[in-house]
Amino acid sequence: MATAKLAKRTKQLNRSLAGNLGVYTVLFILAVFMVLPLVYTLVSSVKPLEEYWVFPPKFTVDHPTMKNYKDLFTMLTDSMIPFSRYLFNTAFVSIVGTAGHVILSSMCAFGLAKHRFPGSKIMFSMVVLALMFNTTVTRIPNFIIMSKLNMLDTYAALIVPAFGSSLGLYLMKQFMDSMVNDSVLESARIDGAGEWRVYWRMVMPMVKPAWLTLIIFSFRDLWNIGSTTYIQSEPLKTLNYVMSQISAGGVARAGAAAAAGVIMMIVPITVFIITQSNVVETMGSSGMKE
Repeated sequence: MATAKLAKRTKQLNRSLAGNLGVYTVLFILAVFMVLPLVYTLVSSVKPLEEYWVFPPKFTVDHPTMKNYKDLFTMLTDSMIPFSRYLFNTAFVSIVGTAGHVILSSMCAFGLAKHRFPGSKIMFSMVVLALMFNTTVTRIPNFIIMSKLNMLDTYAALIVPAFGSSLGLYLMKQFMDSMVNDSVLESARIDGAGEWRVYWRMVMPMVKPAWLTLIIFSFRDLWNIGSTTYIQSEPLKTLNYVMSQISAGGVARAGAAAAAGVIMMIVPITVFIITQSNVVETMGSSGMKE
């Protein structure tokens, strides 16, 4: 107890009041720059068309209007495919893809982090290497694989690649290494708990910040997925696809495009706000150890 108090006091004395003010000032300035695009998009969505093209751009609006949202709603209702269909496609792909990614990555991470077997380090090195490749690089190989599996023009063409994302496996494995004590798991096994029970009832609650963070990243990517080479059928297209079509309509649709951008931001931002407290904890606990 005395050692903990001494460490706490030493930590408090390491930074002066001026140092704290300096850190908070820098963080505040960075936060302002990060939030400016969101503010500009929101303001632009209620600008009349004559104010939208004012140069230099303004972060304020003189005559706010909801006409942009009305125009967007009219375009969506007049389309051949109902808006509800696009919304369902996006929600279905986002929810199923995120759930499958979290479950599969956590199960694989549990095997790599808490079970020693030949080749485990090589496998994890391959996972780290896979982080270097984004979806653009893997688009052609994924298309070939989806074609061979007859998954083109199906929901699986968007969901299955999300299951195999290397980011989730990396985060979960590193978090389990640092936060899950092997002795606790061994005690549970001695008491008769099987591997599934150890994973689901003990490991998953311990790494809750990690999989909540993973939900944010996975859901954001899947929610914003647009027109892809895997989906050609119009009834299977996503909400982001139809919004991008509206945005490509030229000057006359600029206001509706801004309104579409706000609508696309609402759901990911809501998910982030709900789970944001876990992001910093996860990033601080998932540094590379190997």
